Amino acid sequence: MNKKQTITIAAMAAIALLLAAFILKPRAESAHDGHADSEPATAREGAAAVEAVALSEAQIKAAGITLAAAGPAQISTVLTLPGEIRFNEDRTAHVVPKLSGVVTAVHVELGETVKRGQLLAVVASSALSEQRSELLTAQRRLALAGTTLERERKLWQDKISAEQDYLQAKQAASEAEIAVQNARQKLSVLGTGAAGGTQLNQLNQLELRAPFDGVVMEKHLALGEAIKEDANVFTISDLSTVWADFAVPPQDLNRVRVGETVIVRASAFDAQASGKITYVGALLGEQTRTAKARVSLKNPQGAWRPGLFVNVDVQSGLSSAAVTVAADAVQTIDGKSAIFVRNAKGFQVQTVTLGRSDGKLTEVLQGLSAGAQYAAVNSYVLKAELGKDSAEHEH
Repeated sequence: MNKKQTITIAAMAAIALLLAAFILKPRAESAHDGHADSEPATAREGAAAVEAVALSEAQIKAAGITLAAAGPAQISTVLTLPGEIRFNEDRTAHVVPKLSGVVTAVHVELGETVKRGQLLAVVASSALSEQRSELLTAQRRLALAGTTLERERKLWQDKISAEQDYLQAKQAASEAEIAVQNARQKLSVLGTGAAGGTQLNQLNQLELRAPFDGVVMEKHLALGEAIKEDANVFTISDLSTVWADFAVPPQDLNRVRVGETVIVRASAFDAQASGKITYVGALLGEQTRTAKARVSLKNPQGAWRPGLFVNVDVQSGLSSAAVTVAADAVQTIDGKSAIFVRNAKGFQVQTVTLGRSDGKLTEVLQGLSAGAQYAAVNSYVLKAELGKDSAEHEH
């Protein structure tokens, strides 16, 4: 190469080096700046991820915190279905007079507790007066026929009268006895309140009485009111037992069985009771497309009122879970489910992914291994302490 070519090549090389320097310098500065920014960010993320509460053994004991080990267990599979409290229809009666008349006395009020046989009301009925008169007439005819029969027996035995007269008297006594029984049967159909009252001044007095111990749930009569024979004047219900009716979808019918014990929980307040399923319907409702099921509940305190909405928990089986913790141990921290895991200084917050729960045990799908020691009781105390530490740090 000549001297001119050498100078040209050197100039081009110098220009290339200068261009490379200008291109690489901003990238290096950018990389350097990015490294400077990322380092504190990583530090901040690490600080946020490791949240802990430092407590000594004495402080843990004083706070009432109980430790437990996460591990495998059987979790109940619970089916929750909506329901409603209703009257026990086997212990609910509609009091009907069975004869028309006029109310002459009312002895109970709405909501009053009554005993079996207690007088509820009195109705004056002309039809009852006629039937009682028929009974009285039949009884007197029977008495007369009995006296005549005894006299004819003695006369026949003494050979004074013919046997035919004795037989006729015997036939008349039998017919009179049948008439009495017939009149009594007519009155017995009307109830015990109609069978009595044979005094001449009480022939039309129909007494309405409670069929069993219960509460007056409905009252549809007043003093002086004319009522019909089929009027529902009182509804008496024994509230010592009630029914919880609930709807079962078709796909869950094989999980609800008669005789199974379930838990009934009130939706309006904190109360629950156990009872047995006494009925599962064989047909689906045309509108709801569900089957009706029923639970019988004891109600000694009267807390389960008809019309109250409830939830019925049916335990449909048990399933295995690899890692479980006490349900009360789970806390919500920064919008996520977390467990306080024991460490050398106290407790560390461990974010977890939860699975099934039966109210006592909760399955942990991710974030906690079997055998880990955690705060099973009073973990809310640790959450409160964590909140205090965060507030002091921010301040």
